[in-house]
Parts: sequence; C-alpha cells; structure tokens
Amino acid sequence: MSLHVRPLTLKAANELVSTLHRHHRPVTGHRFSIGVYDEKGTPHGAAIVGRPVARAVNQCDVAEVTRLVTDGTPNACSMLYAAAARAASAMGFERIQTYILDSEPGTSLRASGWVFEGHVQGRPWSCTSRPRADAHPTEDKQRWGRVLNPARVAGAA
Repeated sequence: MSLHVRPLTLKAANELVSTLHRHHRPVTGHRFSIGVYDEKGTPHGAAIVGRPVARAVNQCDVAEVTRLVTDGTPNACSMLYAAAARAASAMGFERIQTYILDSEPGTSLRASGWVFEGHVQGRPWSCTSRPRADAHPTEDKQRWGRVLNPARVAGAA
C-alpha cells in the first residue's frame, strides 16, 4: 500500500481521534493537522499539532503533537511524526515535541528522527483551584522532541 500525507481540517482529524484513539478525546484547537491516506484516498490516521500543553514551554517557539492516531497501518505513525516535524520546521518553529505513555515503545518516533528527552511524572489535571474530572491517563509519560531550526536555538540569526 502506498501512503501519502496531506493537510487535514481539525474537524476531520478529531473525527479520527474520536473513532481510533485509545485514551484521548478530540482537542479544541490546533495550529495544523495532517492526515495520512492510501492511494484510494482512504484515511489511515492523523496528527494534530498545537501549542505546548505545559505552561512553562515557550508557546511561540515550540510546536507540540497533541494527538496522533492511526488505524494500525504500517508506517503511518512514522510518516505523520516526520510530516509534522517538516511542517513545523517550515513554519519556523525551533522545536517540536510530544508526550507518549511510559508503556509505549516510541518506535515510530525514533524511526522518524525524534529523540527521547526524558520521563515526566504523570499526575491528574484536577487541583483545588481548578477541579476537573480526569478523562486521560495519569501514568508517567515520555517526552520526545526534535530540534527543527538549530541556528535559532543556538541564538544565531
């Protein structure tokens, strides 16, 4: 099967998230979304790229893959991660990052040139000042990233 990527609306990407994602719901916003399709035009997955979820991460210089979902088609995940990095690089972002569950292997990220950056302690989003019903997994996560524009990161113009 031959796969290709193309832009995707947030609505279409969220529809794939609703039907295929194991543990996350659709998102409310994004910077861009990408879909992966076969030669017949059948969608096999989507990547939604938005602002970093963590408040401490620079919102202007870093893009974050907030959702990535496929139907299990071989190489679809790697294609989406690589395409998201290329698009974010073309848009001038310094870095791109994502978080996966600690129980996931990260094979597709490694295959598409991303680097494991460390473990992040899982925790609920609910707090005293902002109570929430947690609908996402709270297990530990892995942060993966990729430097996109090294000259900007190093401070060069």
